Amino acid sequence: MMEGARQRGVPPVKGEHPQKGGVGGDEEGGVALKKEIGLLSACGVIVGNIIGSGIFVSPRGVLEQTGSVGLSLLVWGGAGVVTAGGALCYAELGLAVPRPGGDYAYVMEAFGGLVGFLRLWLLVLVIFPTTQAVIALTFASYLLHPFSPAPCHSPDPALDPALRLLAAACVVLLTALNWASVVGATRLQDACAAAKLGAIGLVIVTGLVRIAQGVTPYDLPPASLITFLITLPLGNHFWLAPPQAFPGEGVAGGAWPGAGPLALAFLQGSFAYGGWNFLNYLTDELIDPPRNLPRAIFISLPLVTVVYVLANVAYLTAMSPQELLQSQAVAVTFGEKALGTALAWVMPLGVALATFGGVNGSLFTCSRLFYAGAREGQLPALLAMIHLERRTPGPALFVTCLSTLLMLGAGDVTALVSYVGFVNHLWYGVAVAALLVLRRRDPKRPRPFRVPTVLPVLYLLLWAWLGGAALLREPLLCGLGLGVSLLPAPLYLLAMRGKGPRLPALQRACGPM
Repeated sequence: MMEGARQRGVPPVKGEHPQKGGVGGDEEGGVALKKEIGLLSACGVIVGNIIGSGIFVSPRGVLEQTGSVGLSLLVWGGAGVVTAGGALCYAELGLAVPRPGGDYAYVMEAFGGLVGFLRLWLLVLVIFPTTQAVIALTFASYLLHPFSPAPCHSPDPALDPALRLLAAACVVLLTALNWASVVGATRLQDACAAAKLGAIGLVIVTGLVRIAQGVTPYDLPPASLITFLITLPLGNHFWLAPPQAFPGEGVAGGAWPGAGPLALAFLQGSFAYGGWNFLNYLTDELIDPPRNLPRAIFISLPLVTVVYVLANVAYLTAMSPQELLQSQAVAVTFGEKALGTALAWVMPLGVALATFGGVNGSLFTCSRLFYAGAREGQLPALLAMIHLERRTPGPALFVTCLSTLLMLGAGDVTALVSYVGFVNHLWYGVAVAALLVLRRRDPKRPRPFRVPTVLPVLYLLLWAWLGGAALLREPLLCGLGLGVSLLPAPLYLLAMRGKGPRLPALQRACGPM
């Protein structure tokens, strides 16, 4: 259909895995994506996709829901531990179901075509395009921050066309890079991940220096000798000391949060770890997956968790909890207060680099999801074509870019992200449930990496509690998200009409559940 490109081959029958050729070599009936992602790049994919604008812009949500500094730090650490548990479950799934597509492939393998199609719809037509549009707009906003008279979190409306044009240019440029070279895209991801860690490292080091120097936003005499002795090693940052950090004398005026606010705080903390599963979409391009997939998770998730907790501690060395709650862009406020006017530009630049890498990683992953859906016959076969020499999914990248540009031309895309964000995280629980279903249905399936059964069970119980609490707290928002995710179900059933297997397909989709 196009010179220099060839279809990946006939989509394999569900449950059968394509025969492996050489590294980047031809597969039966077509060509394969090159295996060019090593351990370092795999860690870059995870770290680069997790660390986006969230930790720089709005860590206030967790503090607002918990009502105390101590509980907020525990939530940040606990969300990292839970995320690592989910990532290890995904590692077993990725090696037991060695097909591209990530959780889309896993839920389709376990629950059938209908459930897989619902997940595919939510990801390729809603989650990825809107998320990429929001991240690209954030990149443009922070890049133009030095030239804007208004704060970067609320840009001058006169600059709105410039923001959207710059965001569109970012998406087009990164799409071209991803089409031209897998190595180039992964190296950019590595560089952006290093830049993000450098920016957060500057925040952490500055915070530790301020603690050592005893610098505090304002002075408050210790209430007692014991409080003074506990606070002294923290450089008089009294809200970081246990007597003040936890409810009793904390931000919320002595009130412990209920189950609902605590669940919402945990969900908000978990949202900041979004992107932890992106490496599972790239298993076709990962060198030695049985070795590098678990290792990348063991390296990346603890690193990000420690970085997130220390960054939140550092923010509180330049701002009181009340000031942090009032800030719309915490890292920028931190830069202005802790680094001074001369270096205040570093934080907007750090956020811009973080979001630039976020767009790159999301484009890289989303195009592989289009490609995987086409291989499974649930998207047009054109999207399963890859370039003969570059071994990149050009048509899938083009459609990904086009859908993101359409979202950029729309109105407020952040509202749609809010509606479906809750449901997107519930799908992680569905994928982990697929792990237990596949173990029961096919116990002899090769599993190079296996987690203890208690891990997915605890993960599911936790997410059931979080989902239930969020649904009771925000029934309209969560209900709208569920409605959006179920919209394509009639389309799928109608598409099966006249092809014979409509009823068996429906039975396969619903039977295991």
